[in-house]
Amino acid sequence: MERSHPPTTTEALAPSGPFAGTDEQPVLVVSGMSGAGKTTALKCLEDLGYECVDHVPLHLLRRLVRPDAAEDDDVARPLAAGIDVRTRDFSVDACLKAIEQMRSDRDLDVRLVFLHCEEEELRRRYSVSRHRHPLAADRPLIEAIGREREMLDPLRRAADLAIDTTHVSPGELKRILEGHYALRASRGLTVSVVSFSFRGGLPRDADMVLDVRFLANPHYIGELRALTGCDDAVGAVISADPAYPEFFSTLTRLLAPLLPRYVMEGKSYLTIAVGCTGGRHRSVYVAECLAQWLKASGERVEVHHRELGRSASASERVTQAEGSGRR
Repeated sequence: MERSHPPTTTEALAPSGPFAGTDEQPVLVVSGMSGAGKTTALKCLEDLGYECVDHVPLHLLRRLVRPDAAEDDDVARPLAAGIDVRTRDFSVDACLKAIEQMRSDRDLDVRLVFLHCEEEELRRRYSVSRHRHPLAADRPLIEAIGREREMLDPLRRAADLAIDTTHVSPGELKRILEGHYALRASRGLTVSVVSFSFRGGLPRDADMVLDVRFLANPHYIGELRALTGCDDAVGAVISADPAYPEFFSTLTRLLAPLLPRYVMEGKSYLTIAVGCTGGRHRSVYVAECLAQWLKASGERVEVHHRELGRSASASERVTQAEGSGRR
């Protein structure tokens, strides 16, 4: 769609997900690694208005979506079906075939969502929940996790949306799913700004990554070390860096024309990740400043500080029980 000029972020009206405003029946097939949060995802989707069914035998999936005898409007309700290695008659090939068969129906809009997680976090979750991994009957847990990852890799690569839940809480998972698959129309983008530590790895769902390790580091000021980028004293040190004003001005000039273009392309959820070495000072401060600028520009904004969030209790994370450089 071409325009003579890009719309402002408050002018462009876009769906909040691919199903908003469509006449096709939304169908989400939710799969993934055992312990990665499928049960939690289905609960989130239920809150968003989907009818959710777990462990549907693959040979019954098409009938569940389109019951032959049903004629009422309830048939077209948005549906989310959970499928994994515990599902009767499950195989990756059979799952992909069932999805392709449903996609041949012009009245259905079928999407595949795949949840995965780092092996050490999966091991921790199973230790906490004391559940048995479905492939661990005759092998150690870590070997079962690796076997399942290898087996499901074709499904992950075929997914419309793959979510790494390693550092994702149930609330954050719900916001991600809502950003991609909300059923109602909404205005513009939802922008998620995430601060993180490079030594902890890149956020895997990031659309844009900013490296702010060039800024003055409050970690080396003794009285500021225990504080975070949310504290005024830390912010004063970072903002006093001569490089900061030009950096932030350049960043906002870059984003201002990009955000409306994302809306025009139908994108509804954008994640901007801001990283430094420890993930507690510079990245947190810049993420907060960026979020304030985005809000002032009329965007819907979420802010998440990954390294600060890691101090939260394990109960706040998605679990299977709910289914020497410069610093």
